[in-house]
Amino acid sequence: MPFPNEFLWGAALAANQCEGAWDEDGKGPSVAENLTAGSRTQPRRFVAELNLEDYFPSHTGVDFYHRFEEDIALFGQIGLKCLRLSIAWSRIFPHGDDDEPNEAGLRFYERVFTALRAQNIEPLVTLSHFEMPYHLVTAYNGFADRRVIDLFERYAETCFTRYKGLVRYWLTFNEINFGTLSAGRLIGLGLRAAAQADYFFATGDATEQYQALHQVFLASAKAVSAGHRIDPANQIGCMLAYGMTYPSTPKPADVLATQARMDWFNHFCGDVQARGTYPAFAKARLAKMGVTLAVTPEDAATLSAGTVDFYSFSYYASACASASGTDNGEGNLIMGEKNPYLATSEWGWQIDPDGLRLTLNRLTQRYQLPLLVVENGLGAVDTLEAGAVHDPYRIDYLRAHIVAMHQAIEEDGVDLLGYTLWTALDVISAGTGEMAKRYGLIYVDRDDNGDGTLDRTPKDSAAWYREVIASNGAVALTEAARPAVSE
Repeated sequence: MPFPNEFLWGAALAANQCEGAWDEDGKGPSVAENLTAGSRTQPRRFVAELNLEDYFPSHTGVDFYHRFEEDIALFGQIGLKCLRLSIAWSRIFPHGDDDEPNEAGLRFYERVFTALRAQNIEPLVTLSHFEMPYHLVTAYNGFADRRVIDLFERYAETCFTRYKGLVRYWLTFNEINFGTLSAGRLIGLGLRAAAQADYFFATGDATEQYQALHQVFLASAKAVSAGHRIDPANQIGCMLAYGMTYPSTPKPADVLATQARMDWFNHFCGDVQARGTYPAFAKARLAKMGVTLAVTPEDAATLSAGTVDFYSFSYYASACASASGTDNGEGNLIMGEKNPYLATSEWGWQIDPDGLRLTLNRLTQRYQLPLLVVENGLGAVDTLEAGAVHDPYRIDYLRAHIVAMHQAIEEDGVDLLGYTLWTALDVISAGTGEMAKRYGLIYVDRDDNGDGTLDRTPKDSAAWYREVIASNGAVALTEAARPAVSE
C-alpha cells in the first residue's frame, strides 16, 4: 500500500540560507549575517563587526527574496504538497525590541504564503531557524535575559495574527537541541565579542548556558499557547536534530557512553516540549554538572500549558560511540566513531535509512505524538552539464529513506504526517557556508565565491520526486522492490 492519503510530501528551506536581501526593505541584521564563508577544512567564523571585505554568504543567499515567485512555480511543477520554510525574525522586528513590526517584512511573507497556497502547497513555517536579531545579542546577551522571552512571544503573536488562515503548521525553534549546544545559533549567548564565541559549540559557564536554554523552552511554550489562542486550527510542533547513535560494541560501558553523550540531551529537550516538564534524569544530570537553574512556579505552569501538537525532527545520518571515544561535528550533526557497516557521503556522513526507521519507532514509543520528518537529504557535489544535473546518488538516498518511513508506518504503526526533504533548491550550507555541498532538487548557479547567474535548473531528482509524489510513494516502493539487474 502507498502512504496515507493526506501525507505531506514536501521539501524545506531556511531564510538565512536562501533569502539574501539581508539589509533590504527595513530588515535588521541577524546573527546569521555575521558568519563568514568556510569549507570542509576551514570553519566559518562569527565576527562581532562586519568587515565587508570578508565574504558573508547569507547576505545574498540564493536570492529567494527576489525570485520566490519563480521558485514557487517550480515547486508547483514538482508537485510539492508542503514547503517548510522559515521567517527571518529581524525582517519582522529589525532589532527584536522595536515598538512596531516592519510592515514590508510582514507583507513579503504574506506574498510568499499566498503564492504557495495558489500552487496548493501547504506552508510549514519555522519561527526561528538558527537566527535572531543581532541587536538582541549586543543589548541583552540573547536568551540569557528573560526579557527576550517576551520579545519572542510578541514576534510569534504577530506572525500568528497576520498569517491566520494562510499558515496552519508551525515550528517554534529549529533543532533546539543542537542550536543550544551551539549557543550563538539559537540563544545568542557569548556572541557580544567574536573572540569569545565558538559559533558551533558553545563554551563558558554551564549554568548560564542552561538557564538560557530554559528561557528558550519558555519562549517556545508561550508561542505554542499564543498560537492556539489566536487560531485553534494551528498545529504547532517542536523540532530537534536527531541521528541514531549506536554503541561501538556490546560492552555495557559503550552502551552507557552512548546514552550519556547523546540520548540524555535529545530526550531532555524533547520531553520538556512534548511533556511540559523537566524529566528526572535531566535534573540529576544538571545537578551533577553543578548547574542550578532559576525555575519559578510560573515557569513550570508555562511549560505544562505550552506542550506541542507534534514532534518534528531532522535526520541525516548515524554514528557510533564508545566509552573511550571522542565526538566531532560539522554543521548540524555530531559525528562520533565510524560504523563499518555503512556507506559514507562525500562529507563523511554515514548513510543509514534503517536508523530513520529506528528513530521513528523510538520517538513514537516515547511520546505517542504525530511525527514529521522535516529535514533529510544528501549533500553532494552536483555538476551542471549541457543544461542537466544527473544525481542518481541522491535518488538512491531519498528512495531508501522513503522505504524506511513506509516500513515504520505500515509495519510499526508510526503516525507520520509528512516528509519535507532538505532542500527544495540548492542553498548555502549552514555548516560550511559552501555552495559546493548541494542538497537541492533544483540546481542554483552559484559557486563558493558567490559568483554565478543564480539560474535555476531542476535536477533528475526533481523529476523522480514528482513521480513519487504523484504516486503517493508507490514509485519509490516499487523501485526498491525491483530485483537488481545482476540478480
